[in-house]
Amino acid sequence: MASVAHSDDRLVPQPANPNMISRLLFPVDERGAPKLPWLAAVIGIVAIGAFATAYRLYTQKYAFIYGLDYFDAEFGTYWMSLFWTQITLITMGLIIGVPWVWFSRPKDPHAMTPQRELGVYYLIFTFMAVGSLALMVMLGVFVEADAAWHQVTIRDTDFTPTHIGLFYLVIPAGAVGAIIGAIWLHTRMPDFVGRASIPFLLVVAAPVMIMPNLGLNEWGHTFFYAEELFAAPIHWGFVVLGWGFFALGGFFLQCISRVRVLTTAVYENPKMNVENQPS
Repeated sequence: MASVAHSDDRLVPQPANPNMISRLLFPVDERGAPKLPWLAAVIGIVAIGAFATAYRLYTQKYAFIYGLDYFDAEFGTYWMSLFWTQITLITMGLIIGVPWVWFSRPKDPHAMTPQRELGVYYLIFTFMAVGSLALMVMLGVFVEADAAWHQVTIRDTDFTPTHIGLFYLVIPAGAVGAIIGAIWLHTRMPDFVGRASIPFLLVVAAPVMIMPNLGLNEWGHTFFYAEELFAAPIHWGFVVLGWGFFALGGFFLQCISRVRVLTTAVYENPKMNVENQPS
């Protein structure tokens, strides 16, 4: 369990000239107390909306013209080039992101000040809120679009315009982001160093374990289950594994428990020494 030690009756001073990224992600008030990063949340929502809109418009314009036959040269130009770009970027993100997060971890995560730790939790909550909106966008723009595509077109191969957006972008990107996030959380946050957050690991397992089920789904549809029925047994794995995201509630409770301790230390009684608090 992490502890909070605070012996001064003033808030710990922040850096004199924080850089723009620090001001964006970890805003503070005039006393140096952390605030919710509303501006970062707005930027994230706008970025997600712009990306989803651009991808949706691209799909609408080129899917039915150049996306019906994998063996056409135009399919390779308009869709397989997109596929290889996505896979390359996601793979690079995994190969570079995991070692960077691991080797850049602080030697003593418990040296983090209560103000900074509270600011990081505010950032985590903001990321969860923006991520929830991103999940809704994914369900509408990618998942339901893929289901609708299979209802109105003839299944060709594992590579279709909607598959390239869903199976080879959204889900693997989510898996890579979850893996990097798990390493970051357990190497930097004092309350999670030296122990595992089971709820958060369940969240990580959801997109990671969905990927093998994708392979099973496409293999089954190719060889013995040609009809695309939403309630088909071969789709049940998507539902069960998707339930892993419900574990975010447990992770949120873990964070709130720690935030309660930190807010008491930062705002109510700066001189208090809180040890072995529940987390």
